[in-house]
Amino acid sequence: MTQNDTIAAIATAMGQGGIGIIRISGSEAGTILRKLFRSSSEKFSGFRPWVLHHGHIKDAKGEDLDDVLVVHMPGTKTFTGEECAEIHCHGGPAILSSVLEAIFALGARPADCGEFSKRAFLNGRMDLTQVEAIAEMIAAPAREGVRLAQAKLDGLLGKRIAELRTRLELVRMKLCVAVDFPEEDLECLDPQEFTDDITNVMEAIRTLVGNFDRARCWRDGALVVLAGQVNAGKSSLMNGLLGRKRAIVTDIPGTTRDFLEEHLTFDGLPIRLVDTAGLRETGDIVEQEGVRLSRDLASQADLVLLVVDGTRGLGTHEKELIATVGAEKVLLVWNKVDLVECEQQIDTADCAVVQISAKHGDGLDMLAESIRTNILTRNGDTKEPEAGDLVPNLRQSHALSLAASELEGLLDDLAMQIPYDLLGVRLETACSILSEITGETTPDEILNKIFESFCIGK
Repeated sequence: MTQNDTIAAIATAMGQGGIGIIRISGSEAGTILRKLFRSSSEKFSGFRPWVLHHGHIKDAKGEDLDDVLVVHMPGTKTFTGEECAEIHCHGGPAILSSVLEAIFALGARPADCGEFSKRAFLNGRMDLTQVEAIAEMIAAPAREGVRLAQAKLDGLLGKRIAELRTRLELVRMKLCVAVDFPEEDLECLDPQEFTDDITNVMEAIRTLVGNFDRARCWRDGALVVLAGQVNAGKSSLMNGLLGRKRAIVTDIPGTTRDFLEEHLTFDGLPIRLVDTAGLRETGDIVEQEGVRLSRDLASQADLVLLVVDGTRGLGTHEKELIATVGAEKVLLVWNKVDLVECEQQIDTADCAVVQISAKHGDGLDMLAESIRTNILTRNGDTKEPEAGDLVPNLRQSHALSLAASELEGLLDDLAMQIPYDLLGVRLETACSILSEITGETTPDEILNKIFESFCIGK
C-alpha cells in the first residue's frame, strides 16, 4: 500500500459509548466527507478548517445514518501530515460500522494496525520515540506512567538521543581528519579530550538505561505475589487490599488452585496483585499445577507477600520459598494476630515483617505502605517520576545498552593504542544504533514490529 491512498478506521475503543470517532486520512479525506455530510445550518457553504460542524452523515442511498459533528483538517499540519477528517458519531457499534461502510463505499480502505501513527512517522511529524510514546501513554496503568510517556511524546527523549549522537558525530569527524591527514600537525584530536568526550557520552547513555530500570514499576506496574500455606489467609488478604470480595474464602484447604490477578494502586504506584495456590504436598493433579505456578510467579515477582498463619508460624514450605527467592524479596505478612498471644515470638527468617488481621482489616494500611516502600527502595528510587524525566522503553533501553557497550569497547581499544582508523568502526556503530532509536535508520522489520503492536485506529 502507498501513502497516496485514503484510509479510515474507528479511533475510539470498541463497545457502547456516548461518542465514537471515525478518523479518515489521505488525499480524498475532504472529498469523502463532503459527499457524506449534510449540514444542519442553512448558511453552510463549506468546511472551515479545524472547526466542528454539526449535521448528519448519509449512507450511499442518501439516507441519514446519524446526527454528528465533523471536522476537516487540510494541509500537512495534521497528526498524520496529510489531509484528515474526523466524524464524531454516537458511540454504538452498529452506528460506527454503518458510517465506516459508507466511507469505504466512497473509495477509502480500512487502515492497518497503527497506520495513522506510521504515516505521522513517515511524513516527519514525529520521530520513532514519539510514536512509541503514544502506545505507552494509552497503555499506562497509572498517572505516573502517563507522565513518563508524555515526556517522550513531547520529543524530549528523541532530542536527547539526537544530541548524544551529534556529539559522537563530532568526535567521529575529528577522527576522520586525524586519519586522512596524519602528516599534518593538526591538533584536532587530543587523546585525553577524545577519551573524555567518549566517556561523557557513554555515562549519559548509561544514565538513560538506569532510568529504565528505576522507573519500570511506575511504568508497567509491580508484580506482587501472595504466597503461603493453605488457609493462611491469602485470599482474605487479597479481598482486604482490594476492598471487595474477589477471591473465594472458605475453611476448606486448597480453595485457590489457579492464580487470580487484579490491578490496584498504592499512592500512585501501580500494582499487579496475584493470589496463588497454597503451598503444600497434594495428590490432586490440578492443585499440583497450581502450586508449581505459585512458585514460578514468586520467582518472577518484584515482591512476595508470604502470608503466615500466626497460630502455626513458619513451616517448611515457607522457609523453602524464602531460600529460593531470597529474603530481601519477601515481605512476611504475619496474619491472624487477633488469635495469637502477644508474647508469641515471631520468626522473621531475616525478612521484613508486618503483622495483620486480614479478617478484621487490622494493619492493612501499614502493609500497603510497606509494600510500596519495599518495591521502590529495592528499585533504587522512592520518589515519584517528575515531568520531563526521560525513561526509555525496553527496545530503546536495549539499543542504548548496545551503544554504551560499543563506546566502552572503544575506550578499551584507545587504551591499547589501537590505530585511529580502526576506532572509527565502533564510533560508526554507536551512532547507527542511536539513529535506530529515533527512526532515522531503523530497519523495516523493526518498524513493522512496532506498528503491528498498535491497535487499528491509532
